[in-house]
Amino acid sequence: MRYDLIVIGMGLSGLMAAKTAVDAGAKVLVVGKGTGGLCLFTASVDVMGTLPEGAAMGAEMPRWIERHPDHPYAGIGWEGIREALDAFSALFPPPYDFTPAGEGNCLLPTGVGTKRPTYLVPATMRGAGRLEKERTLLVGFQGFRDFYAGYAAAGLGCRGENLTIPEIANRNNSATSLARLLESLPFREQVAAEIVRRLHGETHVGFPALLGLRNPMETLQDLEGRTNARIFEIPVLPPSIPGMRIFHRFRQHLIARGATFLLGSPVRRVLRDGTLCKAIEVHHPPVAQIYEADRFILATGRFMGGGLCADEEMIREPLMGLPLSACLPRRQWFERSFLENREHAIHGVGVPTDGDLRPLDGGRPVSPNLWIAGTLLAHQRWIDEKSREGIEIATGYRAARKALAS
Repeated sequence: MRYDLIVIGMGLSGLMAAKTAVDAGAKVLVVGKGTGGLCLFTASVDVMGTLPEGAAMGAEMPRWIERHPDHPYAGIGWEGIREALDAFSALFPPPYDFTPAGEGNCLLPTGVGTKRPTYLVPATMRGAGRLEKERTLLVGFQGFRDFYAGYAAAGLGCRGENLTIPEIANRNNSATSLARLLESLPFREQVAAEIVRRLHGETHVGFPALLGLRNPMETLQDLEGRTNARIFEIPVLPPSIPGMRIFHRFRQHLIARGATFLLGSPVRRVLRDGTLCKAIEVHHPPVAQIYEADRFILATGRFMGGGLCADEEMIREPLMGLPLSACLPRRQWFERSFLENREHAIHGVGVPTDGDLRPLDGGRPVSPNLWIAGTLLAHQRWIDEKSREGIEIATGYRAARKALAS
């Protein structure tokens, strides 16, 4: 079977590229060995968390882009980024929508009692944007080890308690199991009654981000009605239930639009005819299947997603052997702290591209029908910038638009 576009990678950039293409009427295959980083990290949409607090995104981003001409954002521009964000937001209509809390970033609480800047906020977290310490209670669940309400509350200056629900007492409870339980009315009734019992005049209640996989706003609104308090979610350790919601919504949309979805199918190699990409070989044990296409988008992420790997000596792009912006020898990997030092050279390693997101080798496109999207791109430092989702959404959208226009 032949496709107009094959997208390799099921993270946010790959899903955004696939959505953009199917919405334009293209025949699309999305293939990935897993569900990408959405189910690990994503709860809101970070565009550029290092902008001054309170600064308007529309005013500051053009200036930031001008100071960083090599960044993936530079070839897109703020108007292009905003168009991509609008296309993402259109997939999530009210009541569970993603919107800015104002003109710029807002500060949302985290599961460790700190606050982090973000731009697009899901409806279930919007109540946390202006946390009033003396009027807020954070609640956890006995047996759920990925969120300690007392610890988070101490950092945020409010009060925290663990709820004791007989149905889940004396066992280890996972995020996914609690999310499913909270979709059950009898369980929510128990939770609401326990919250009411523990309120000491608080009007806002912060939950770990577990309010259901399918209809979190229904769960939230039901709990609000039963407790007479404003409920909001707080991101916790992986797996990310909000990230799962995003993934499932994309998957639902893509399948409804006729896309072929191959989950758990690693791509062994990309078949080429000279510089032209012709097909991919996908491993379906015990056989391999060939899928052909006119265009290809590579959105495999960085080290965790397998888009980059390191052998004993060098960092490389393993699927196609694409040139990287910096081939750091091993001795430089440990010169600075990986997480604490924003100048660590390894953060800037990636695939260099032209303004259309086609990979380059010595200034020339590697292939006329191959595009790159997401954090595999060179010249971005999403950890320090707090820009991961913004880069993925904007470049996935742009790569698909450029591919279909070719």
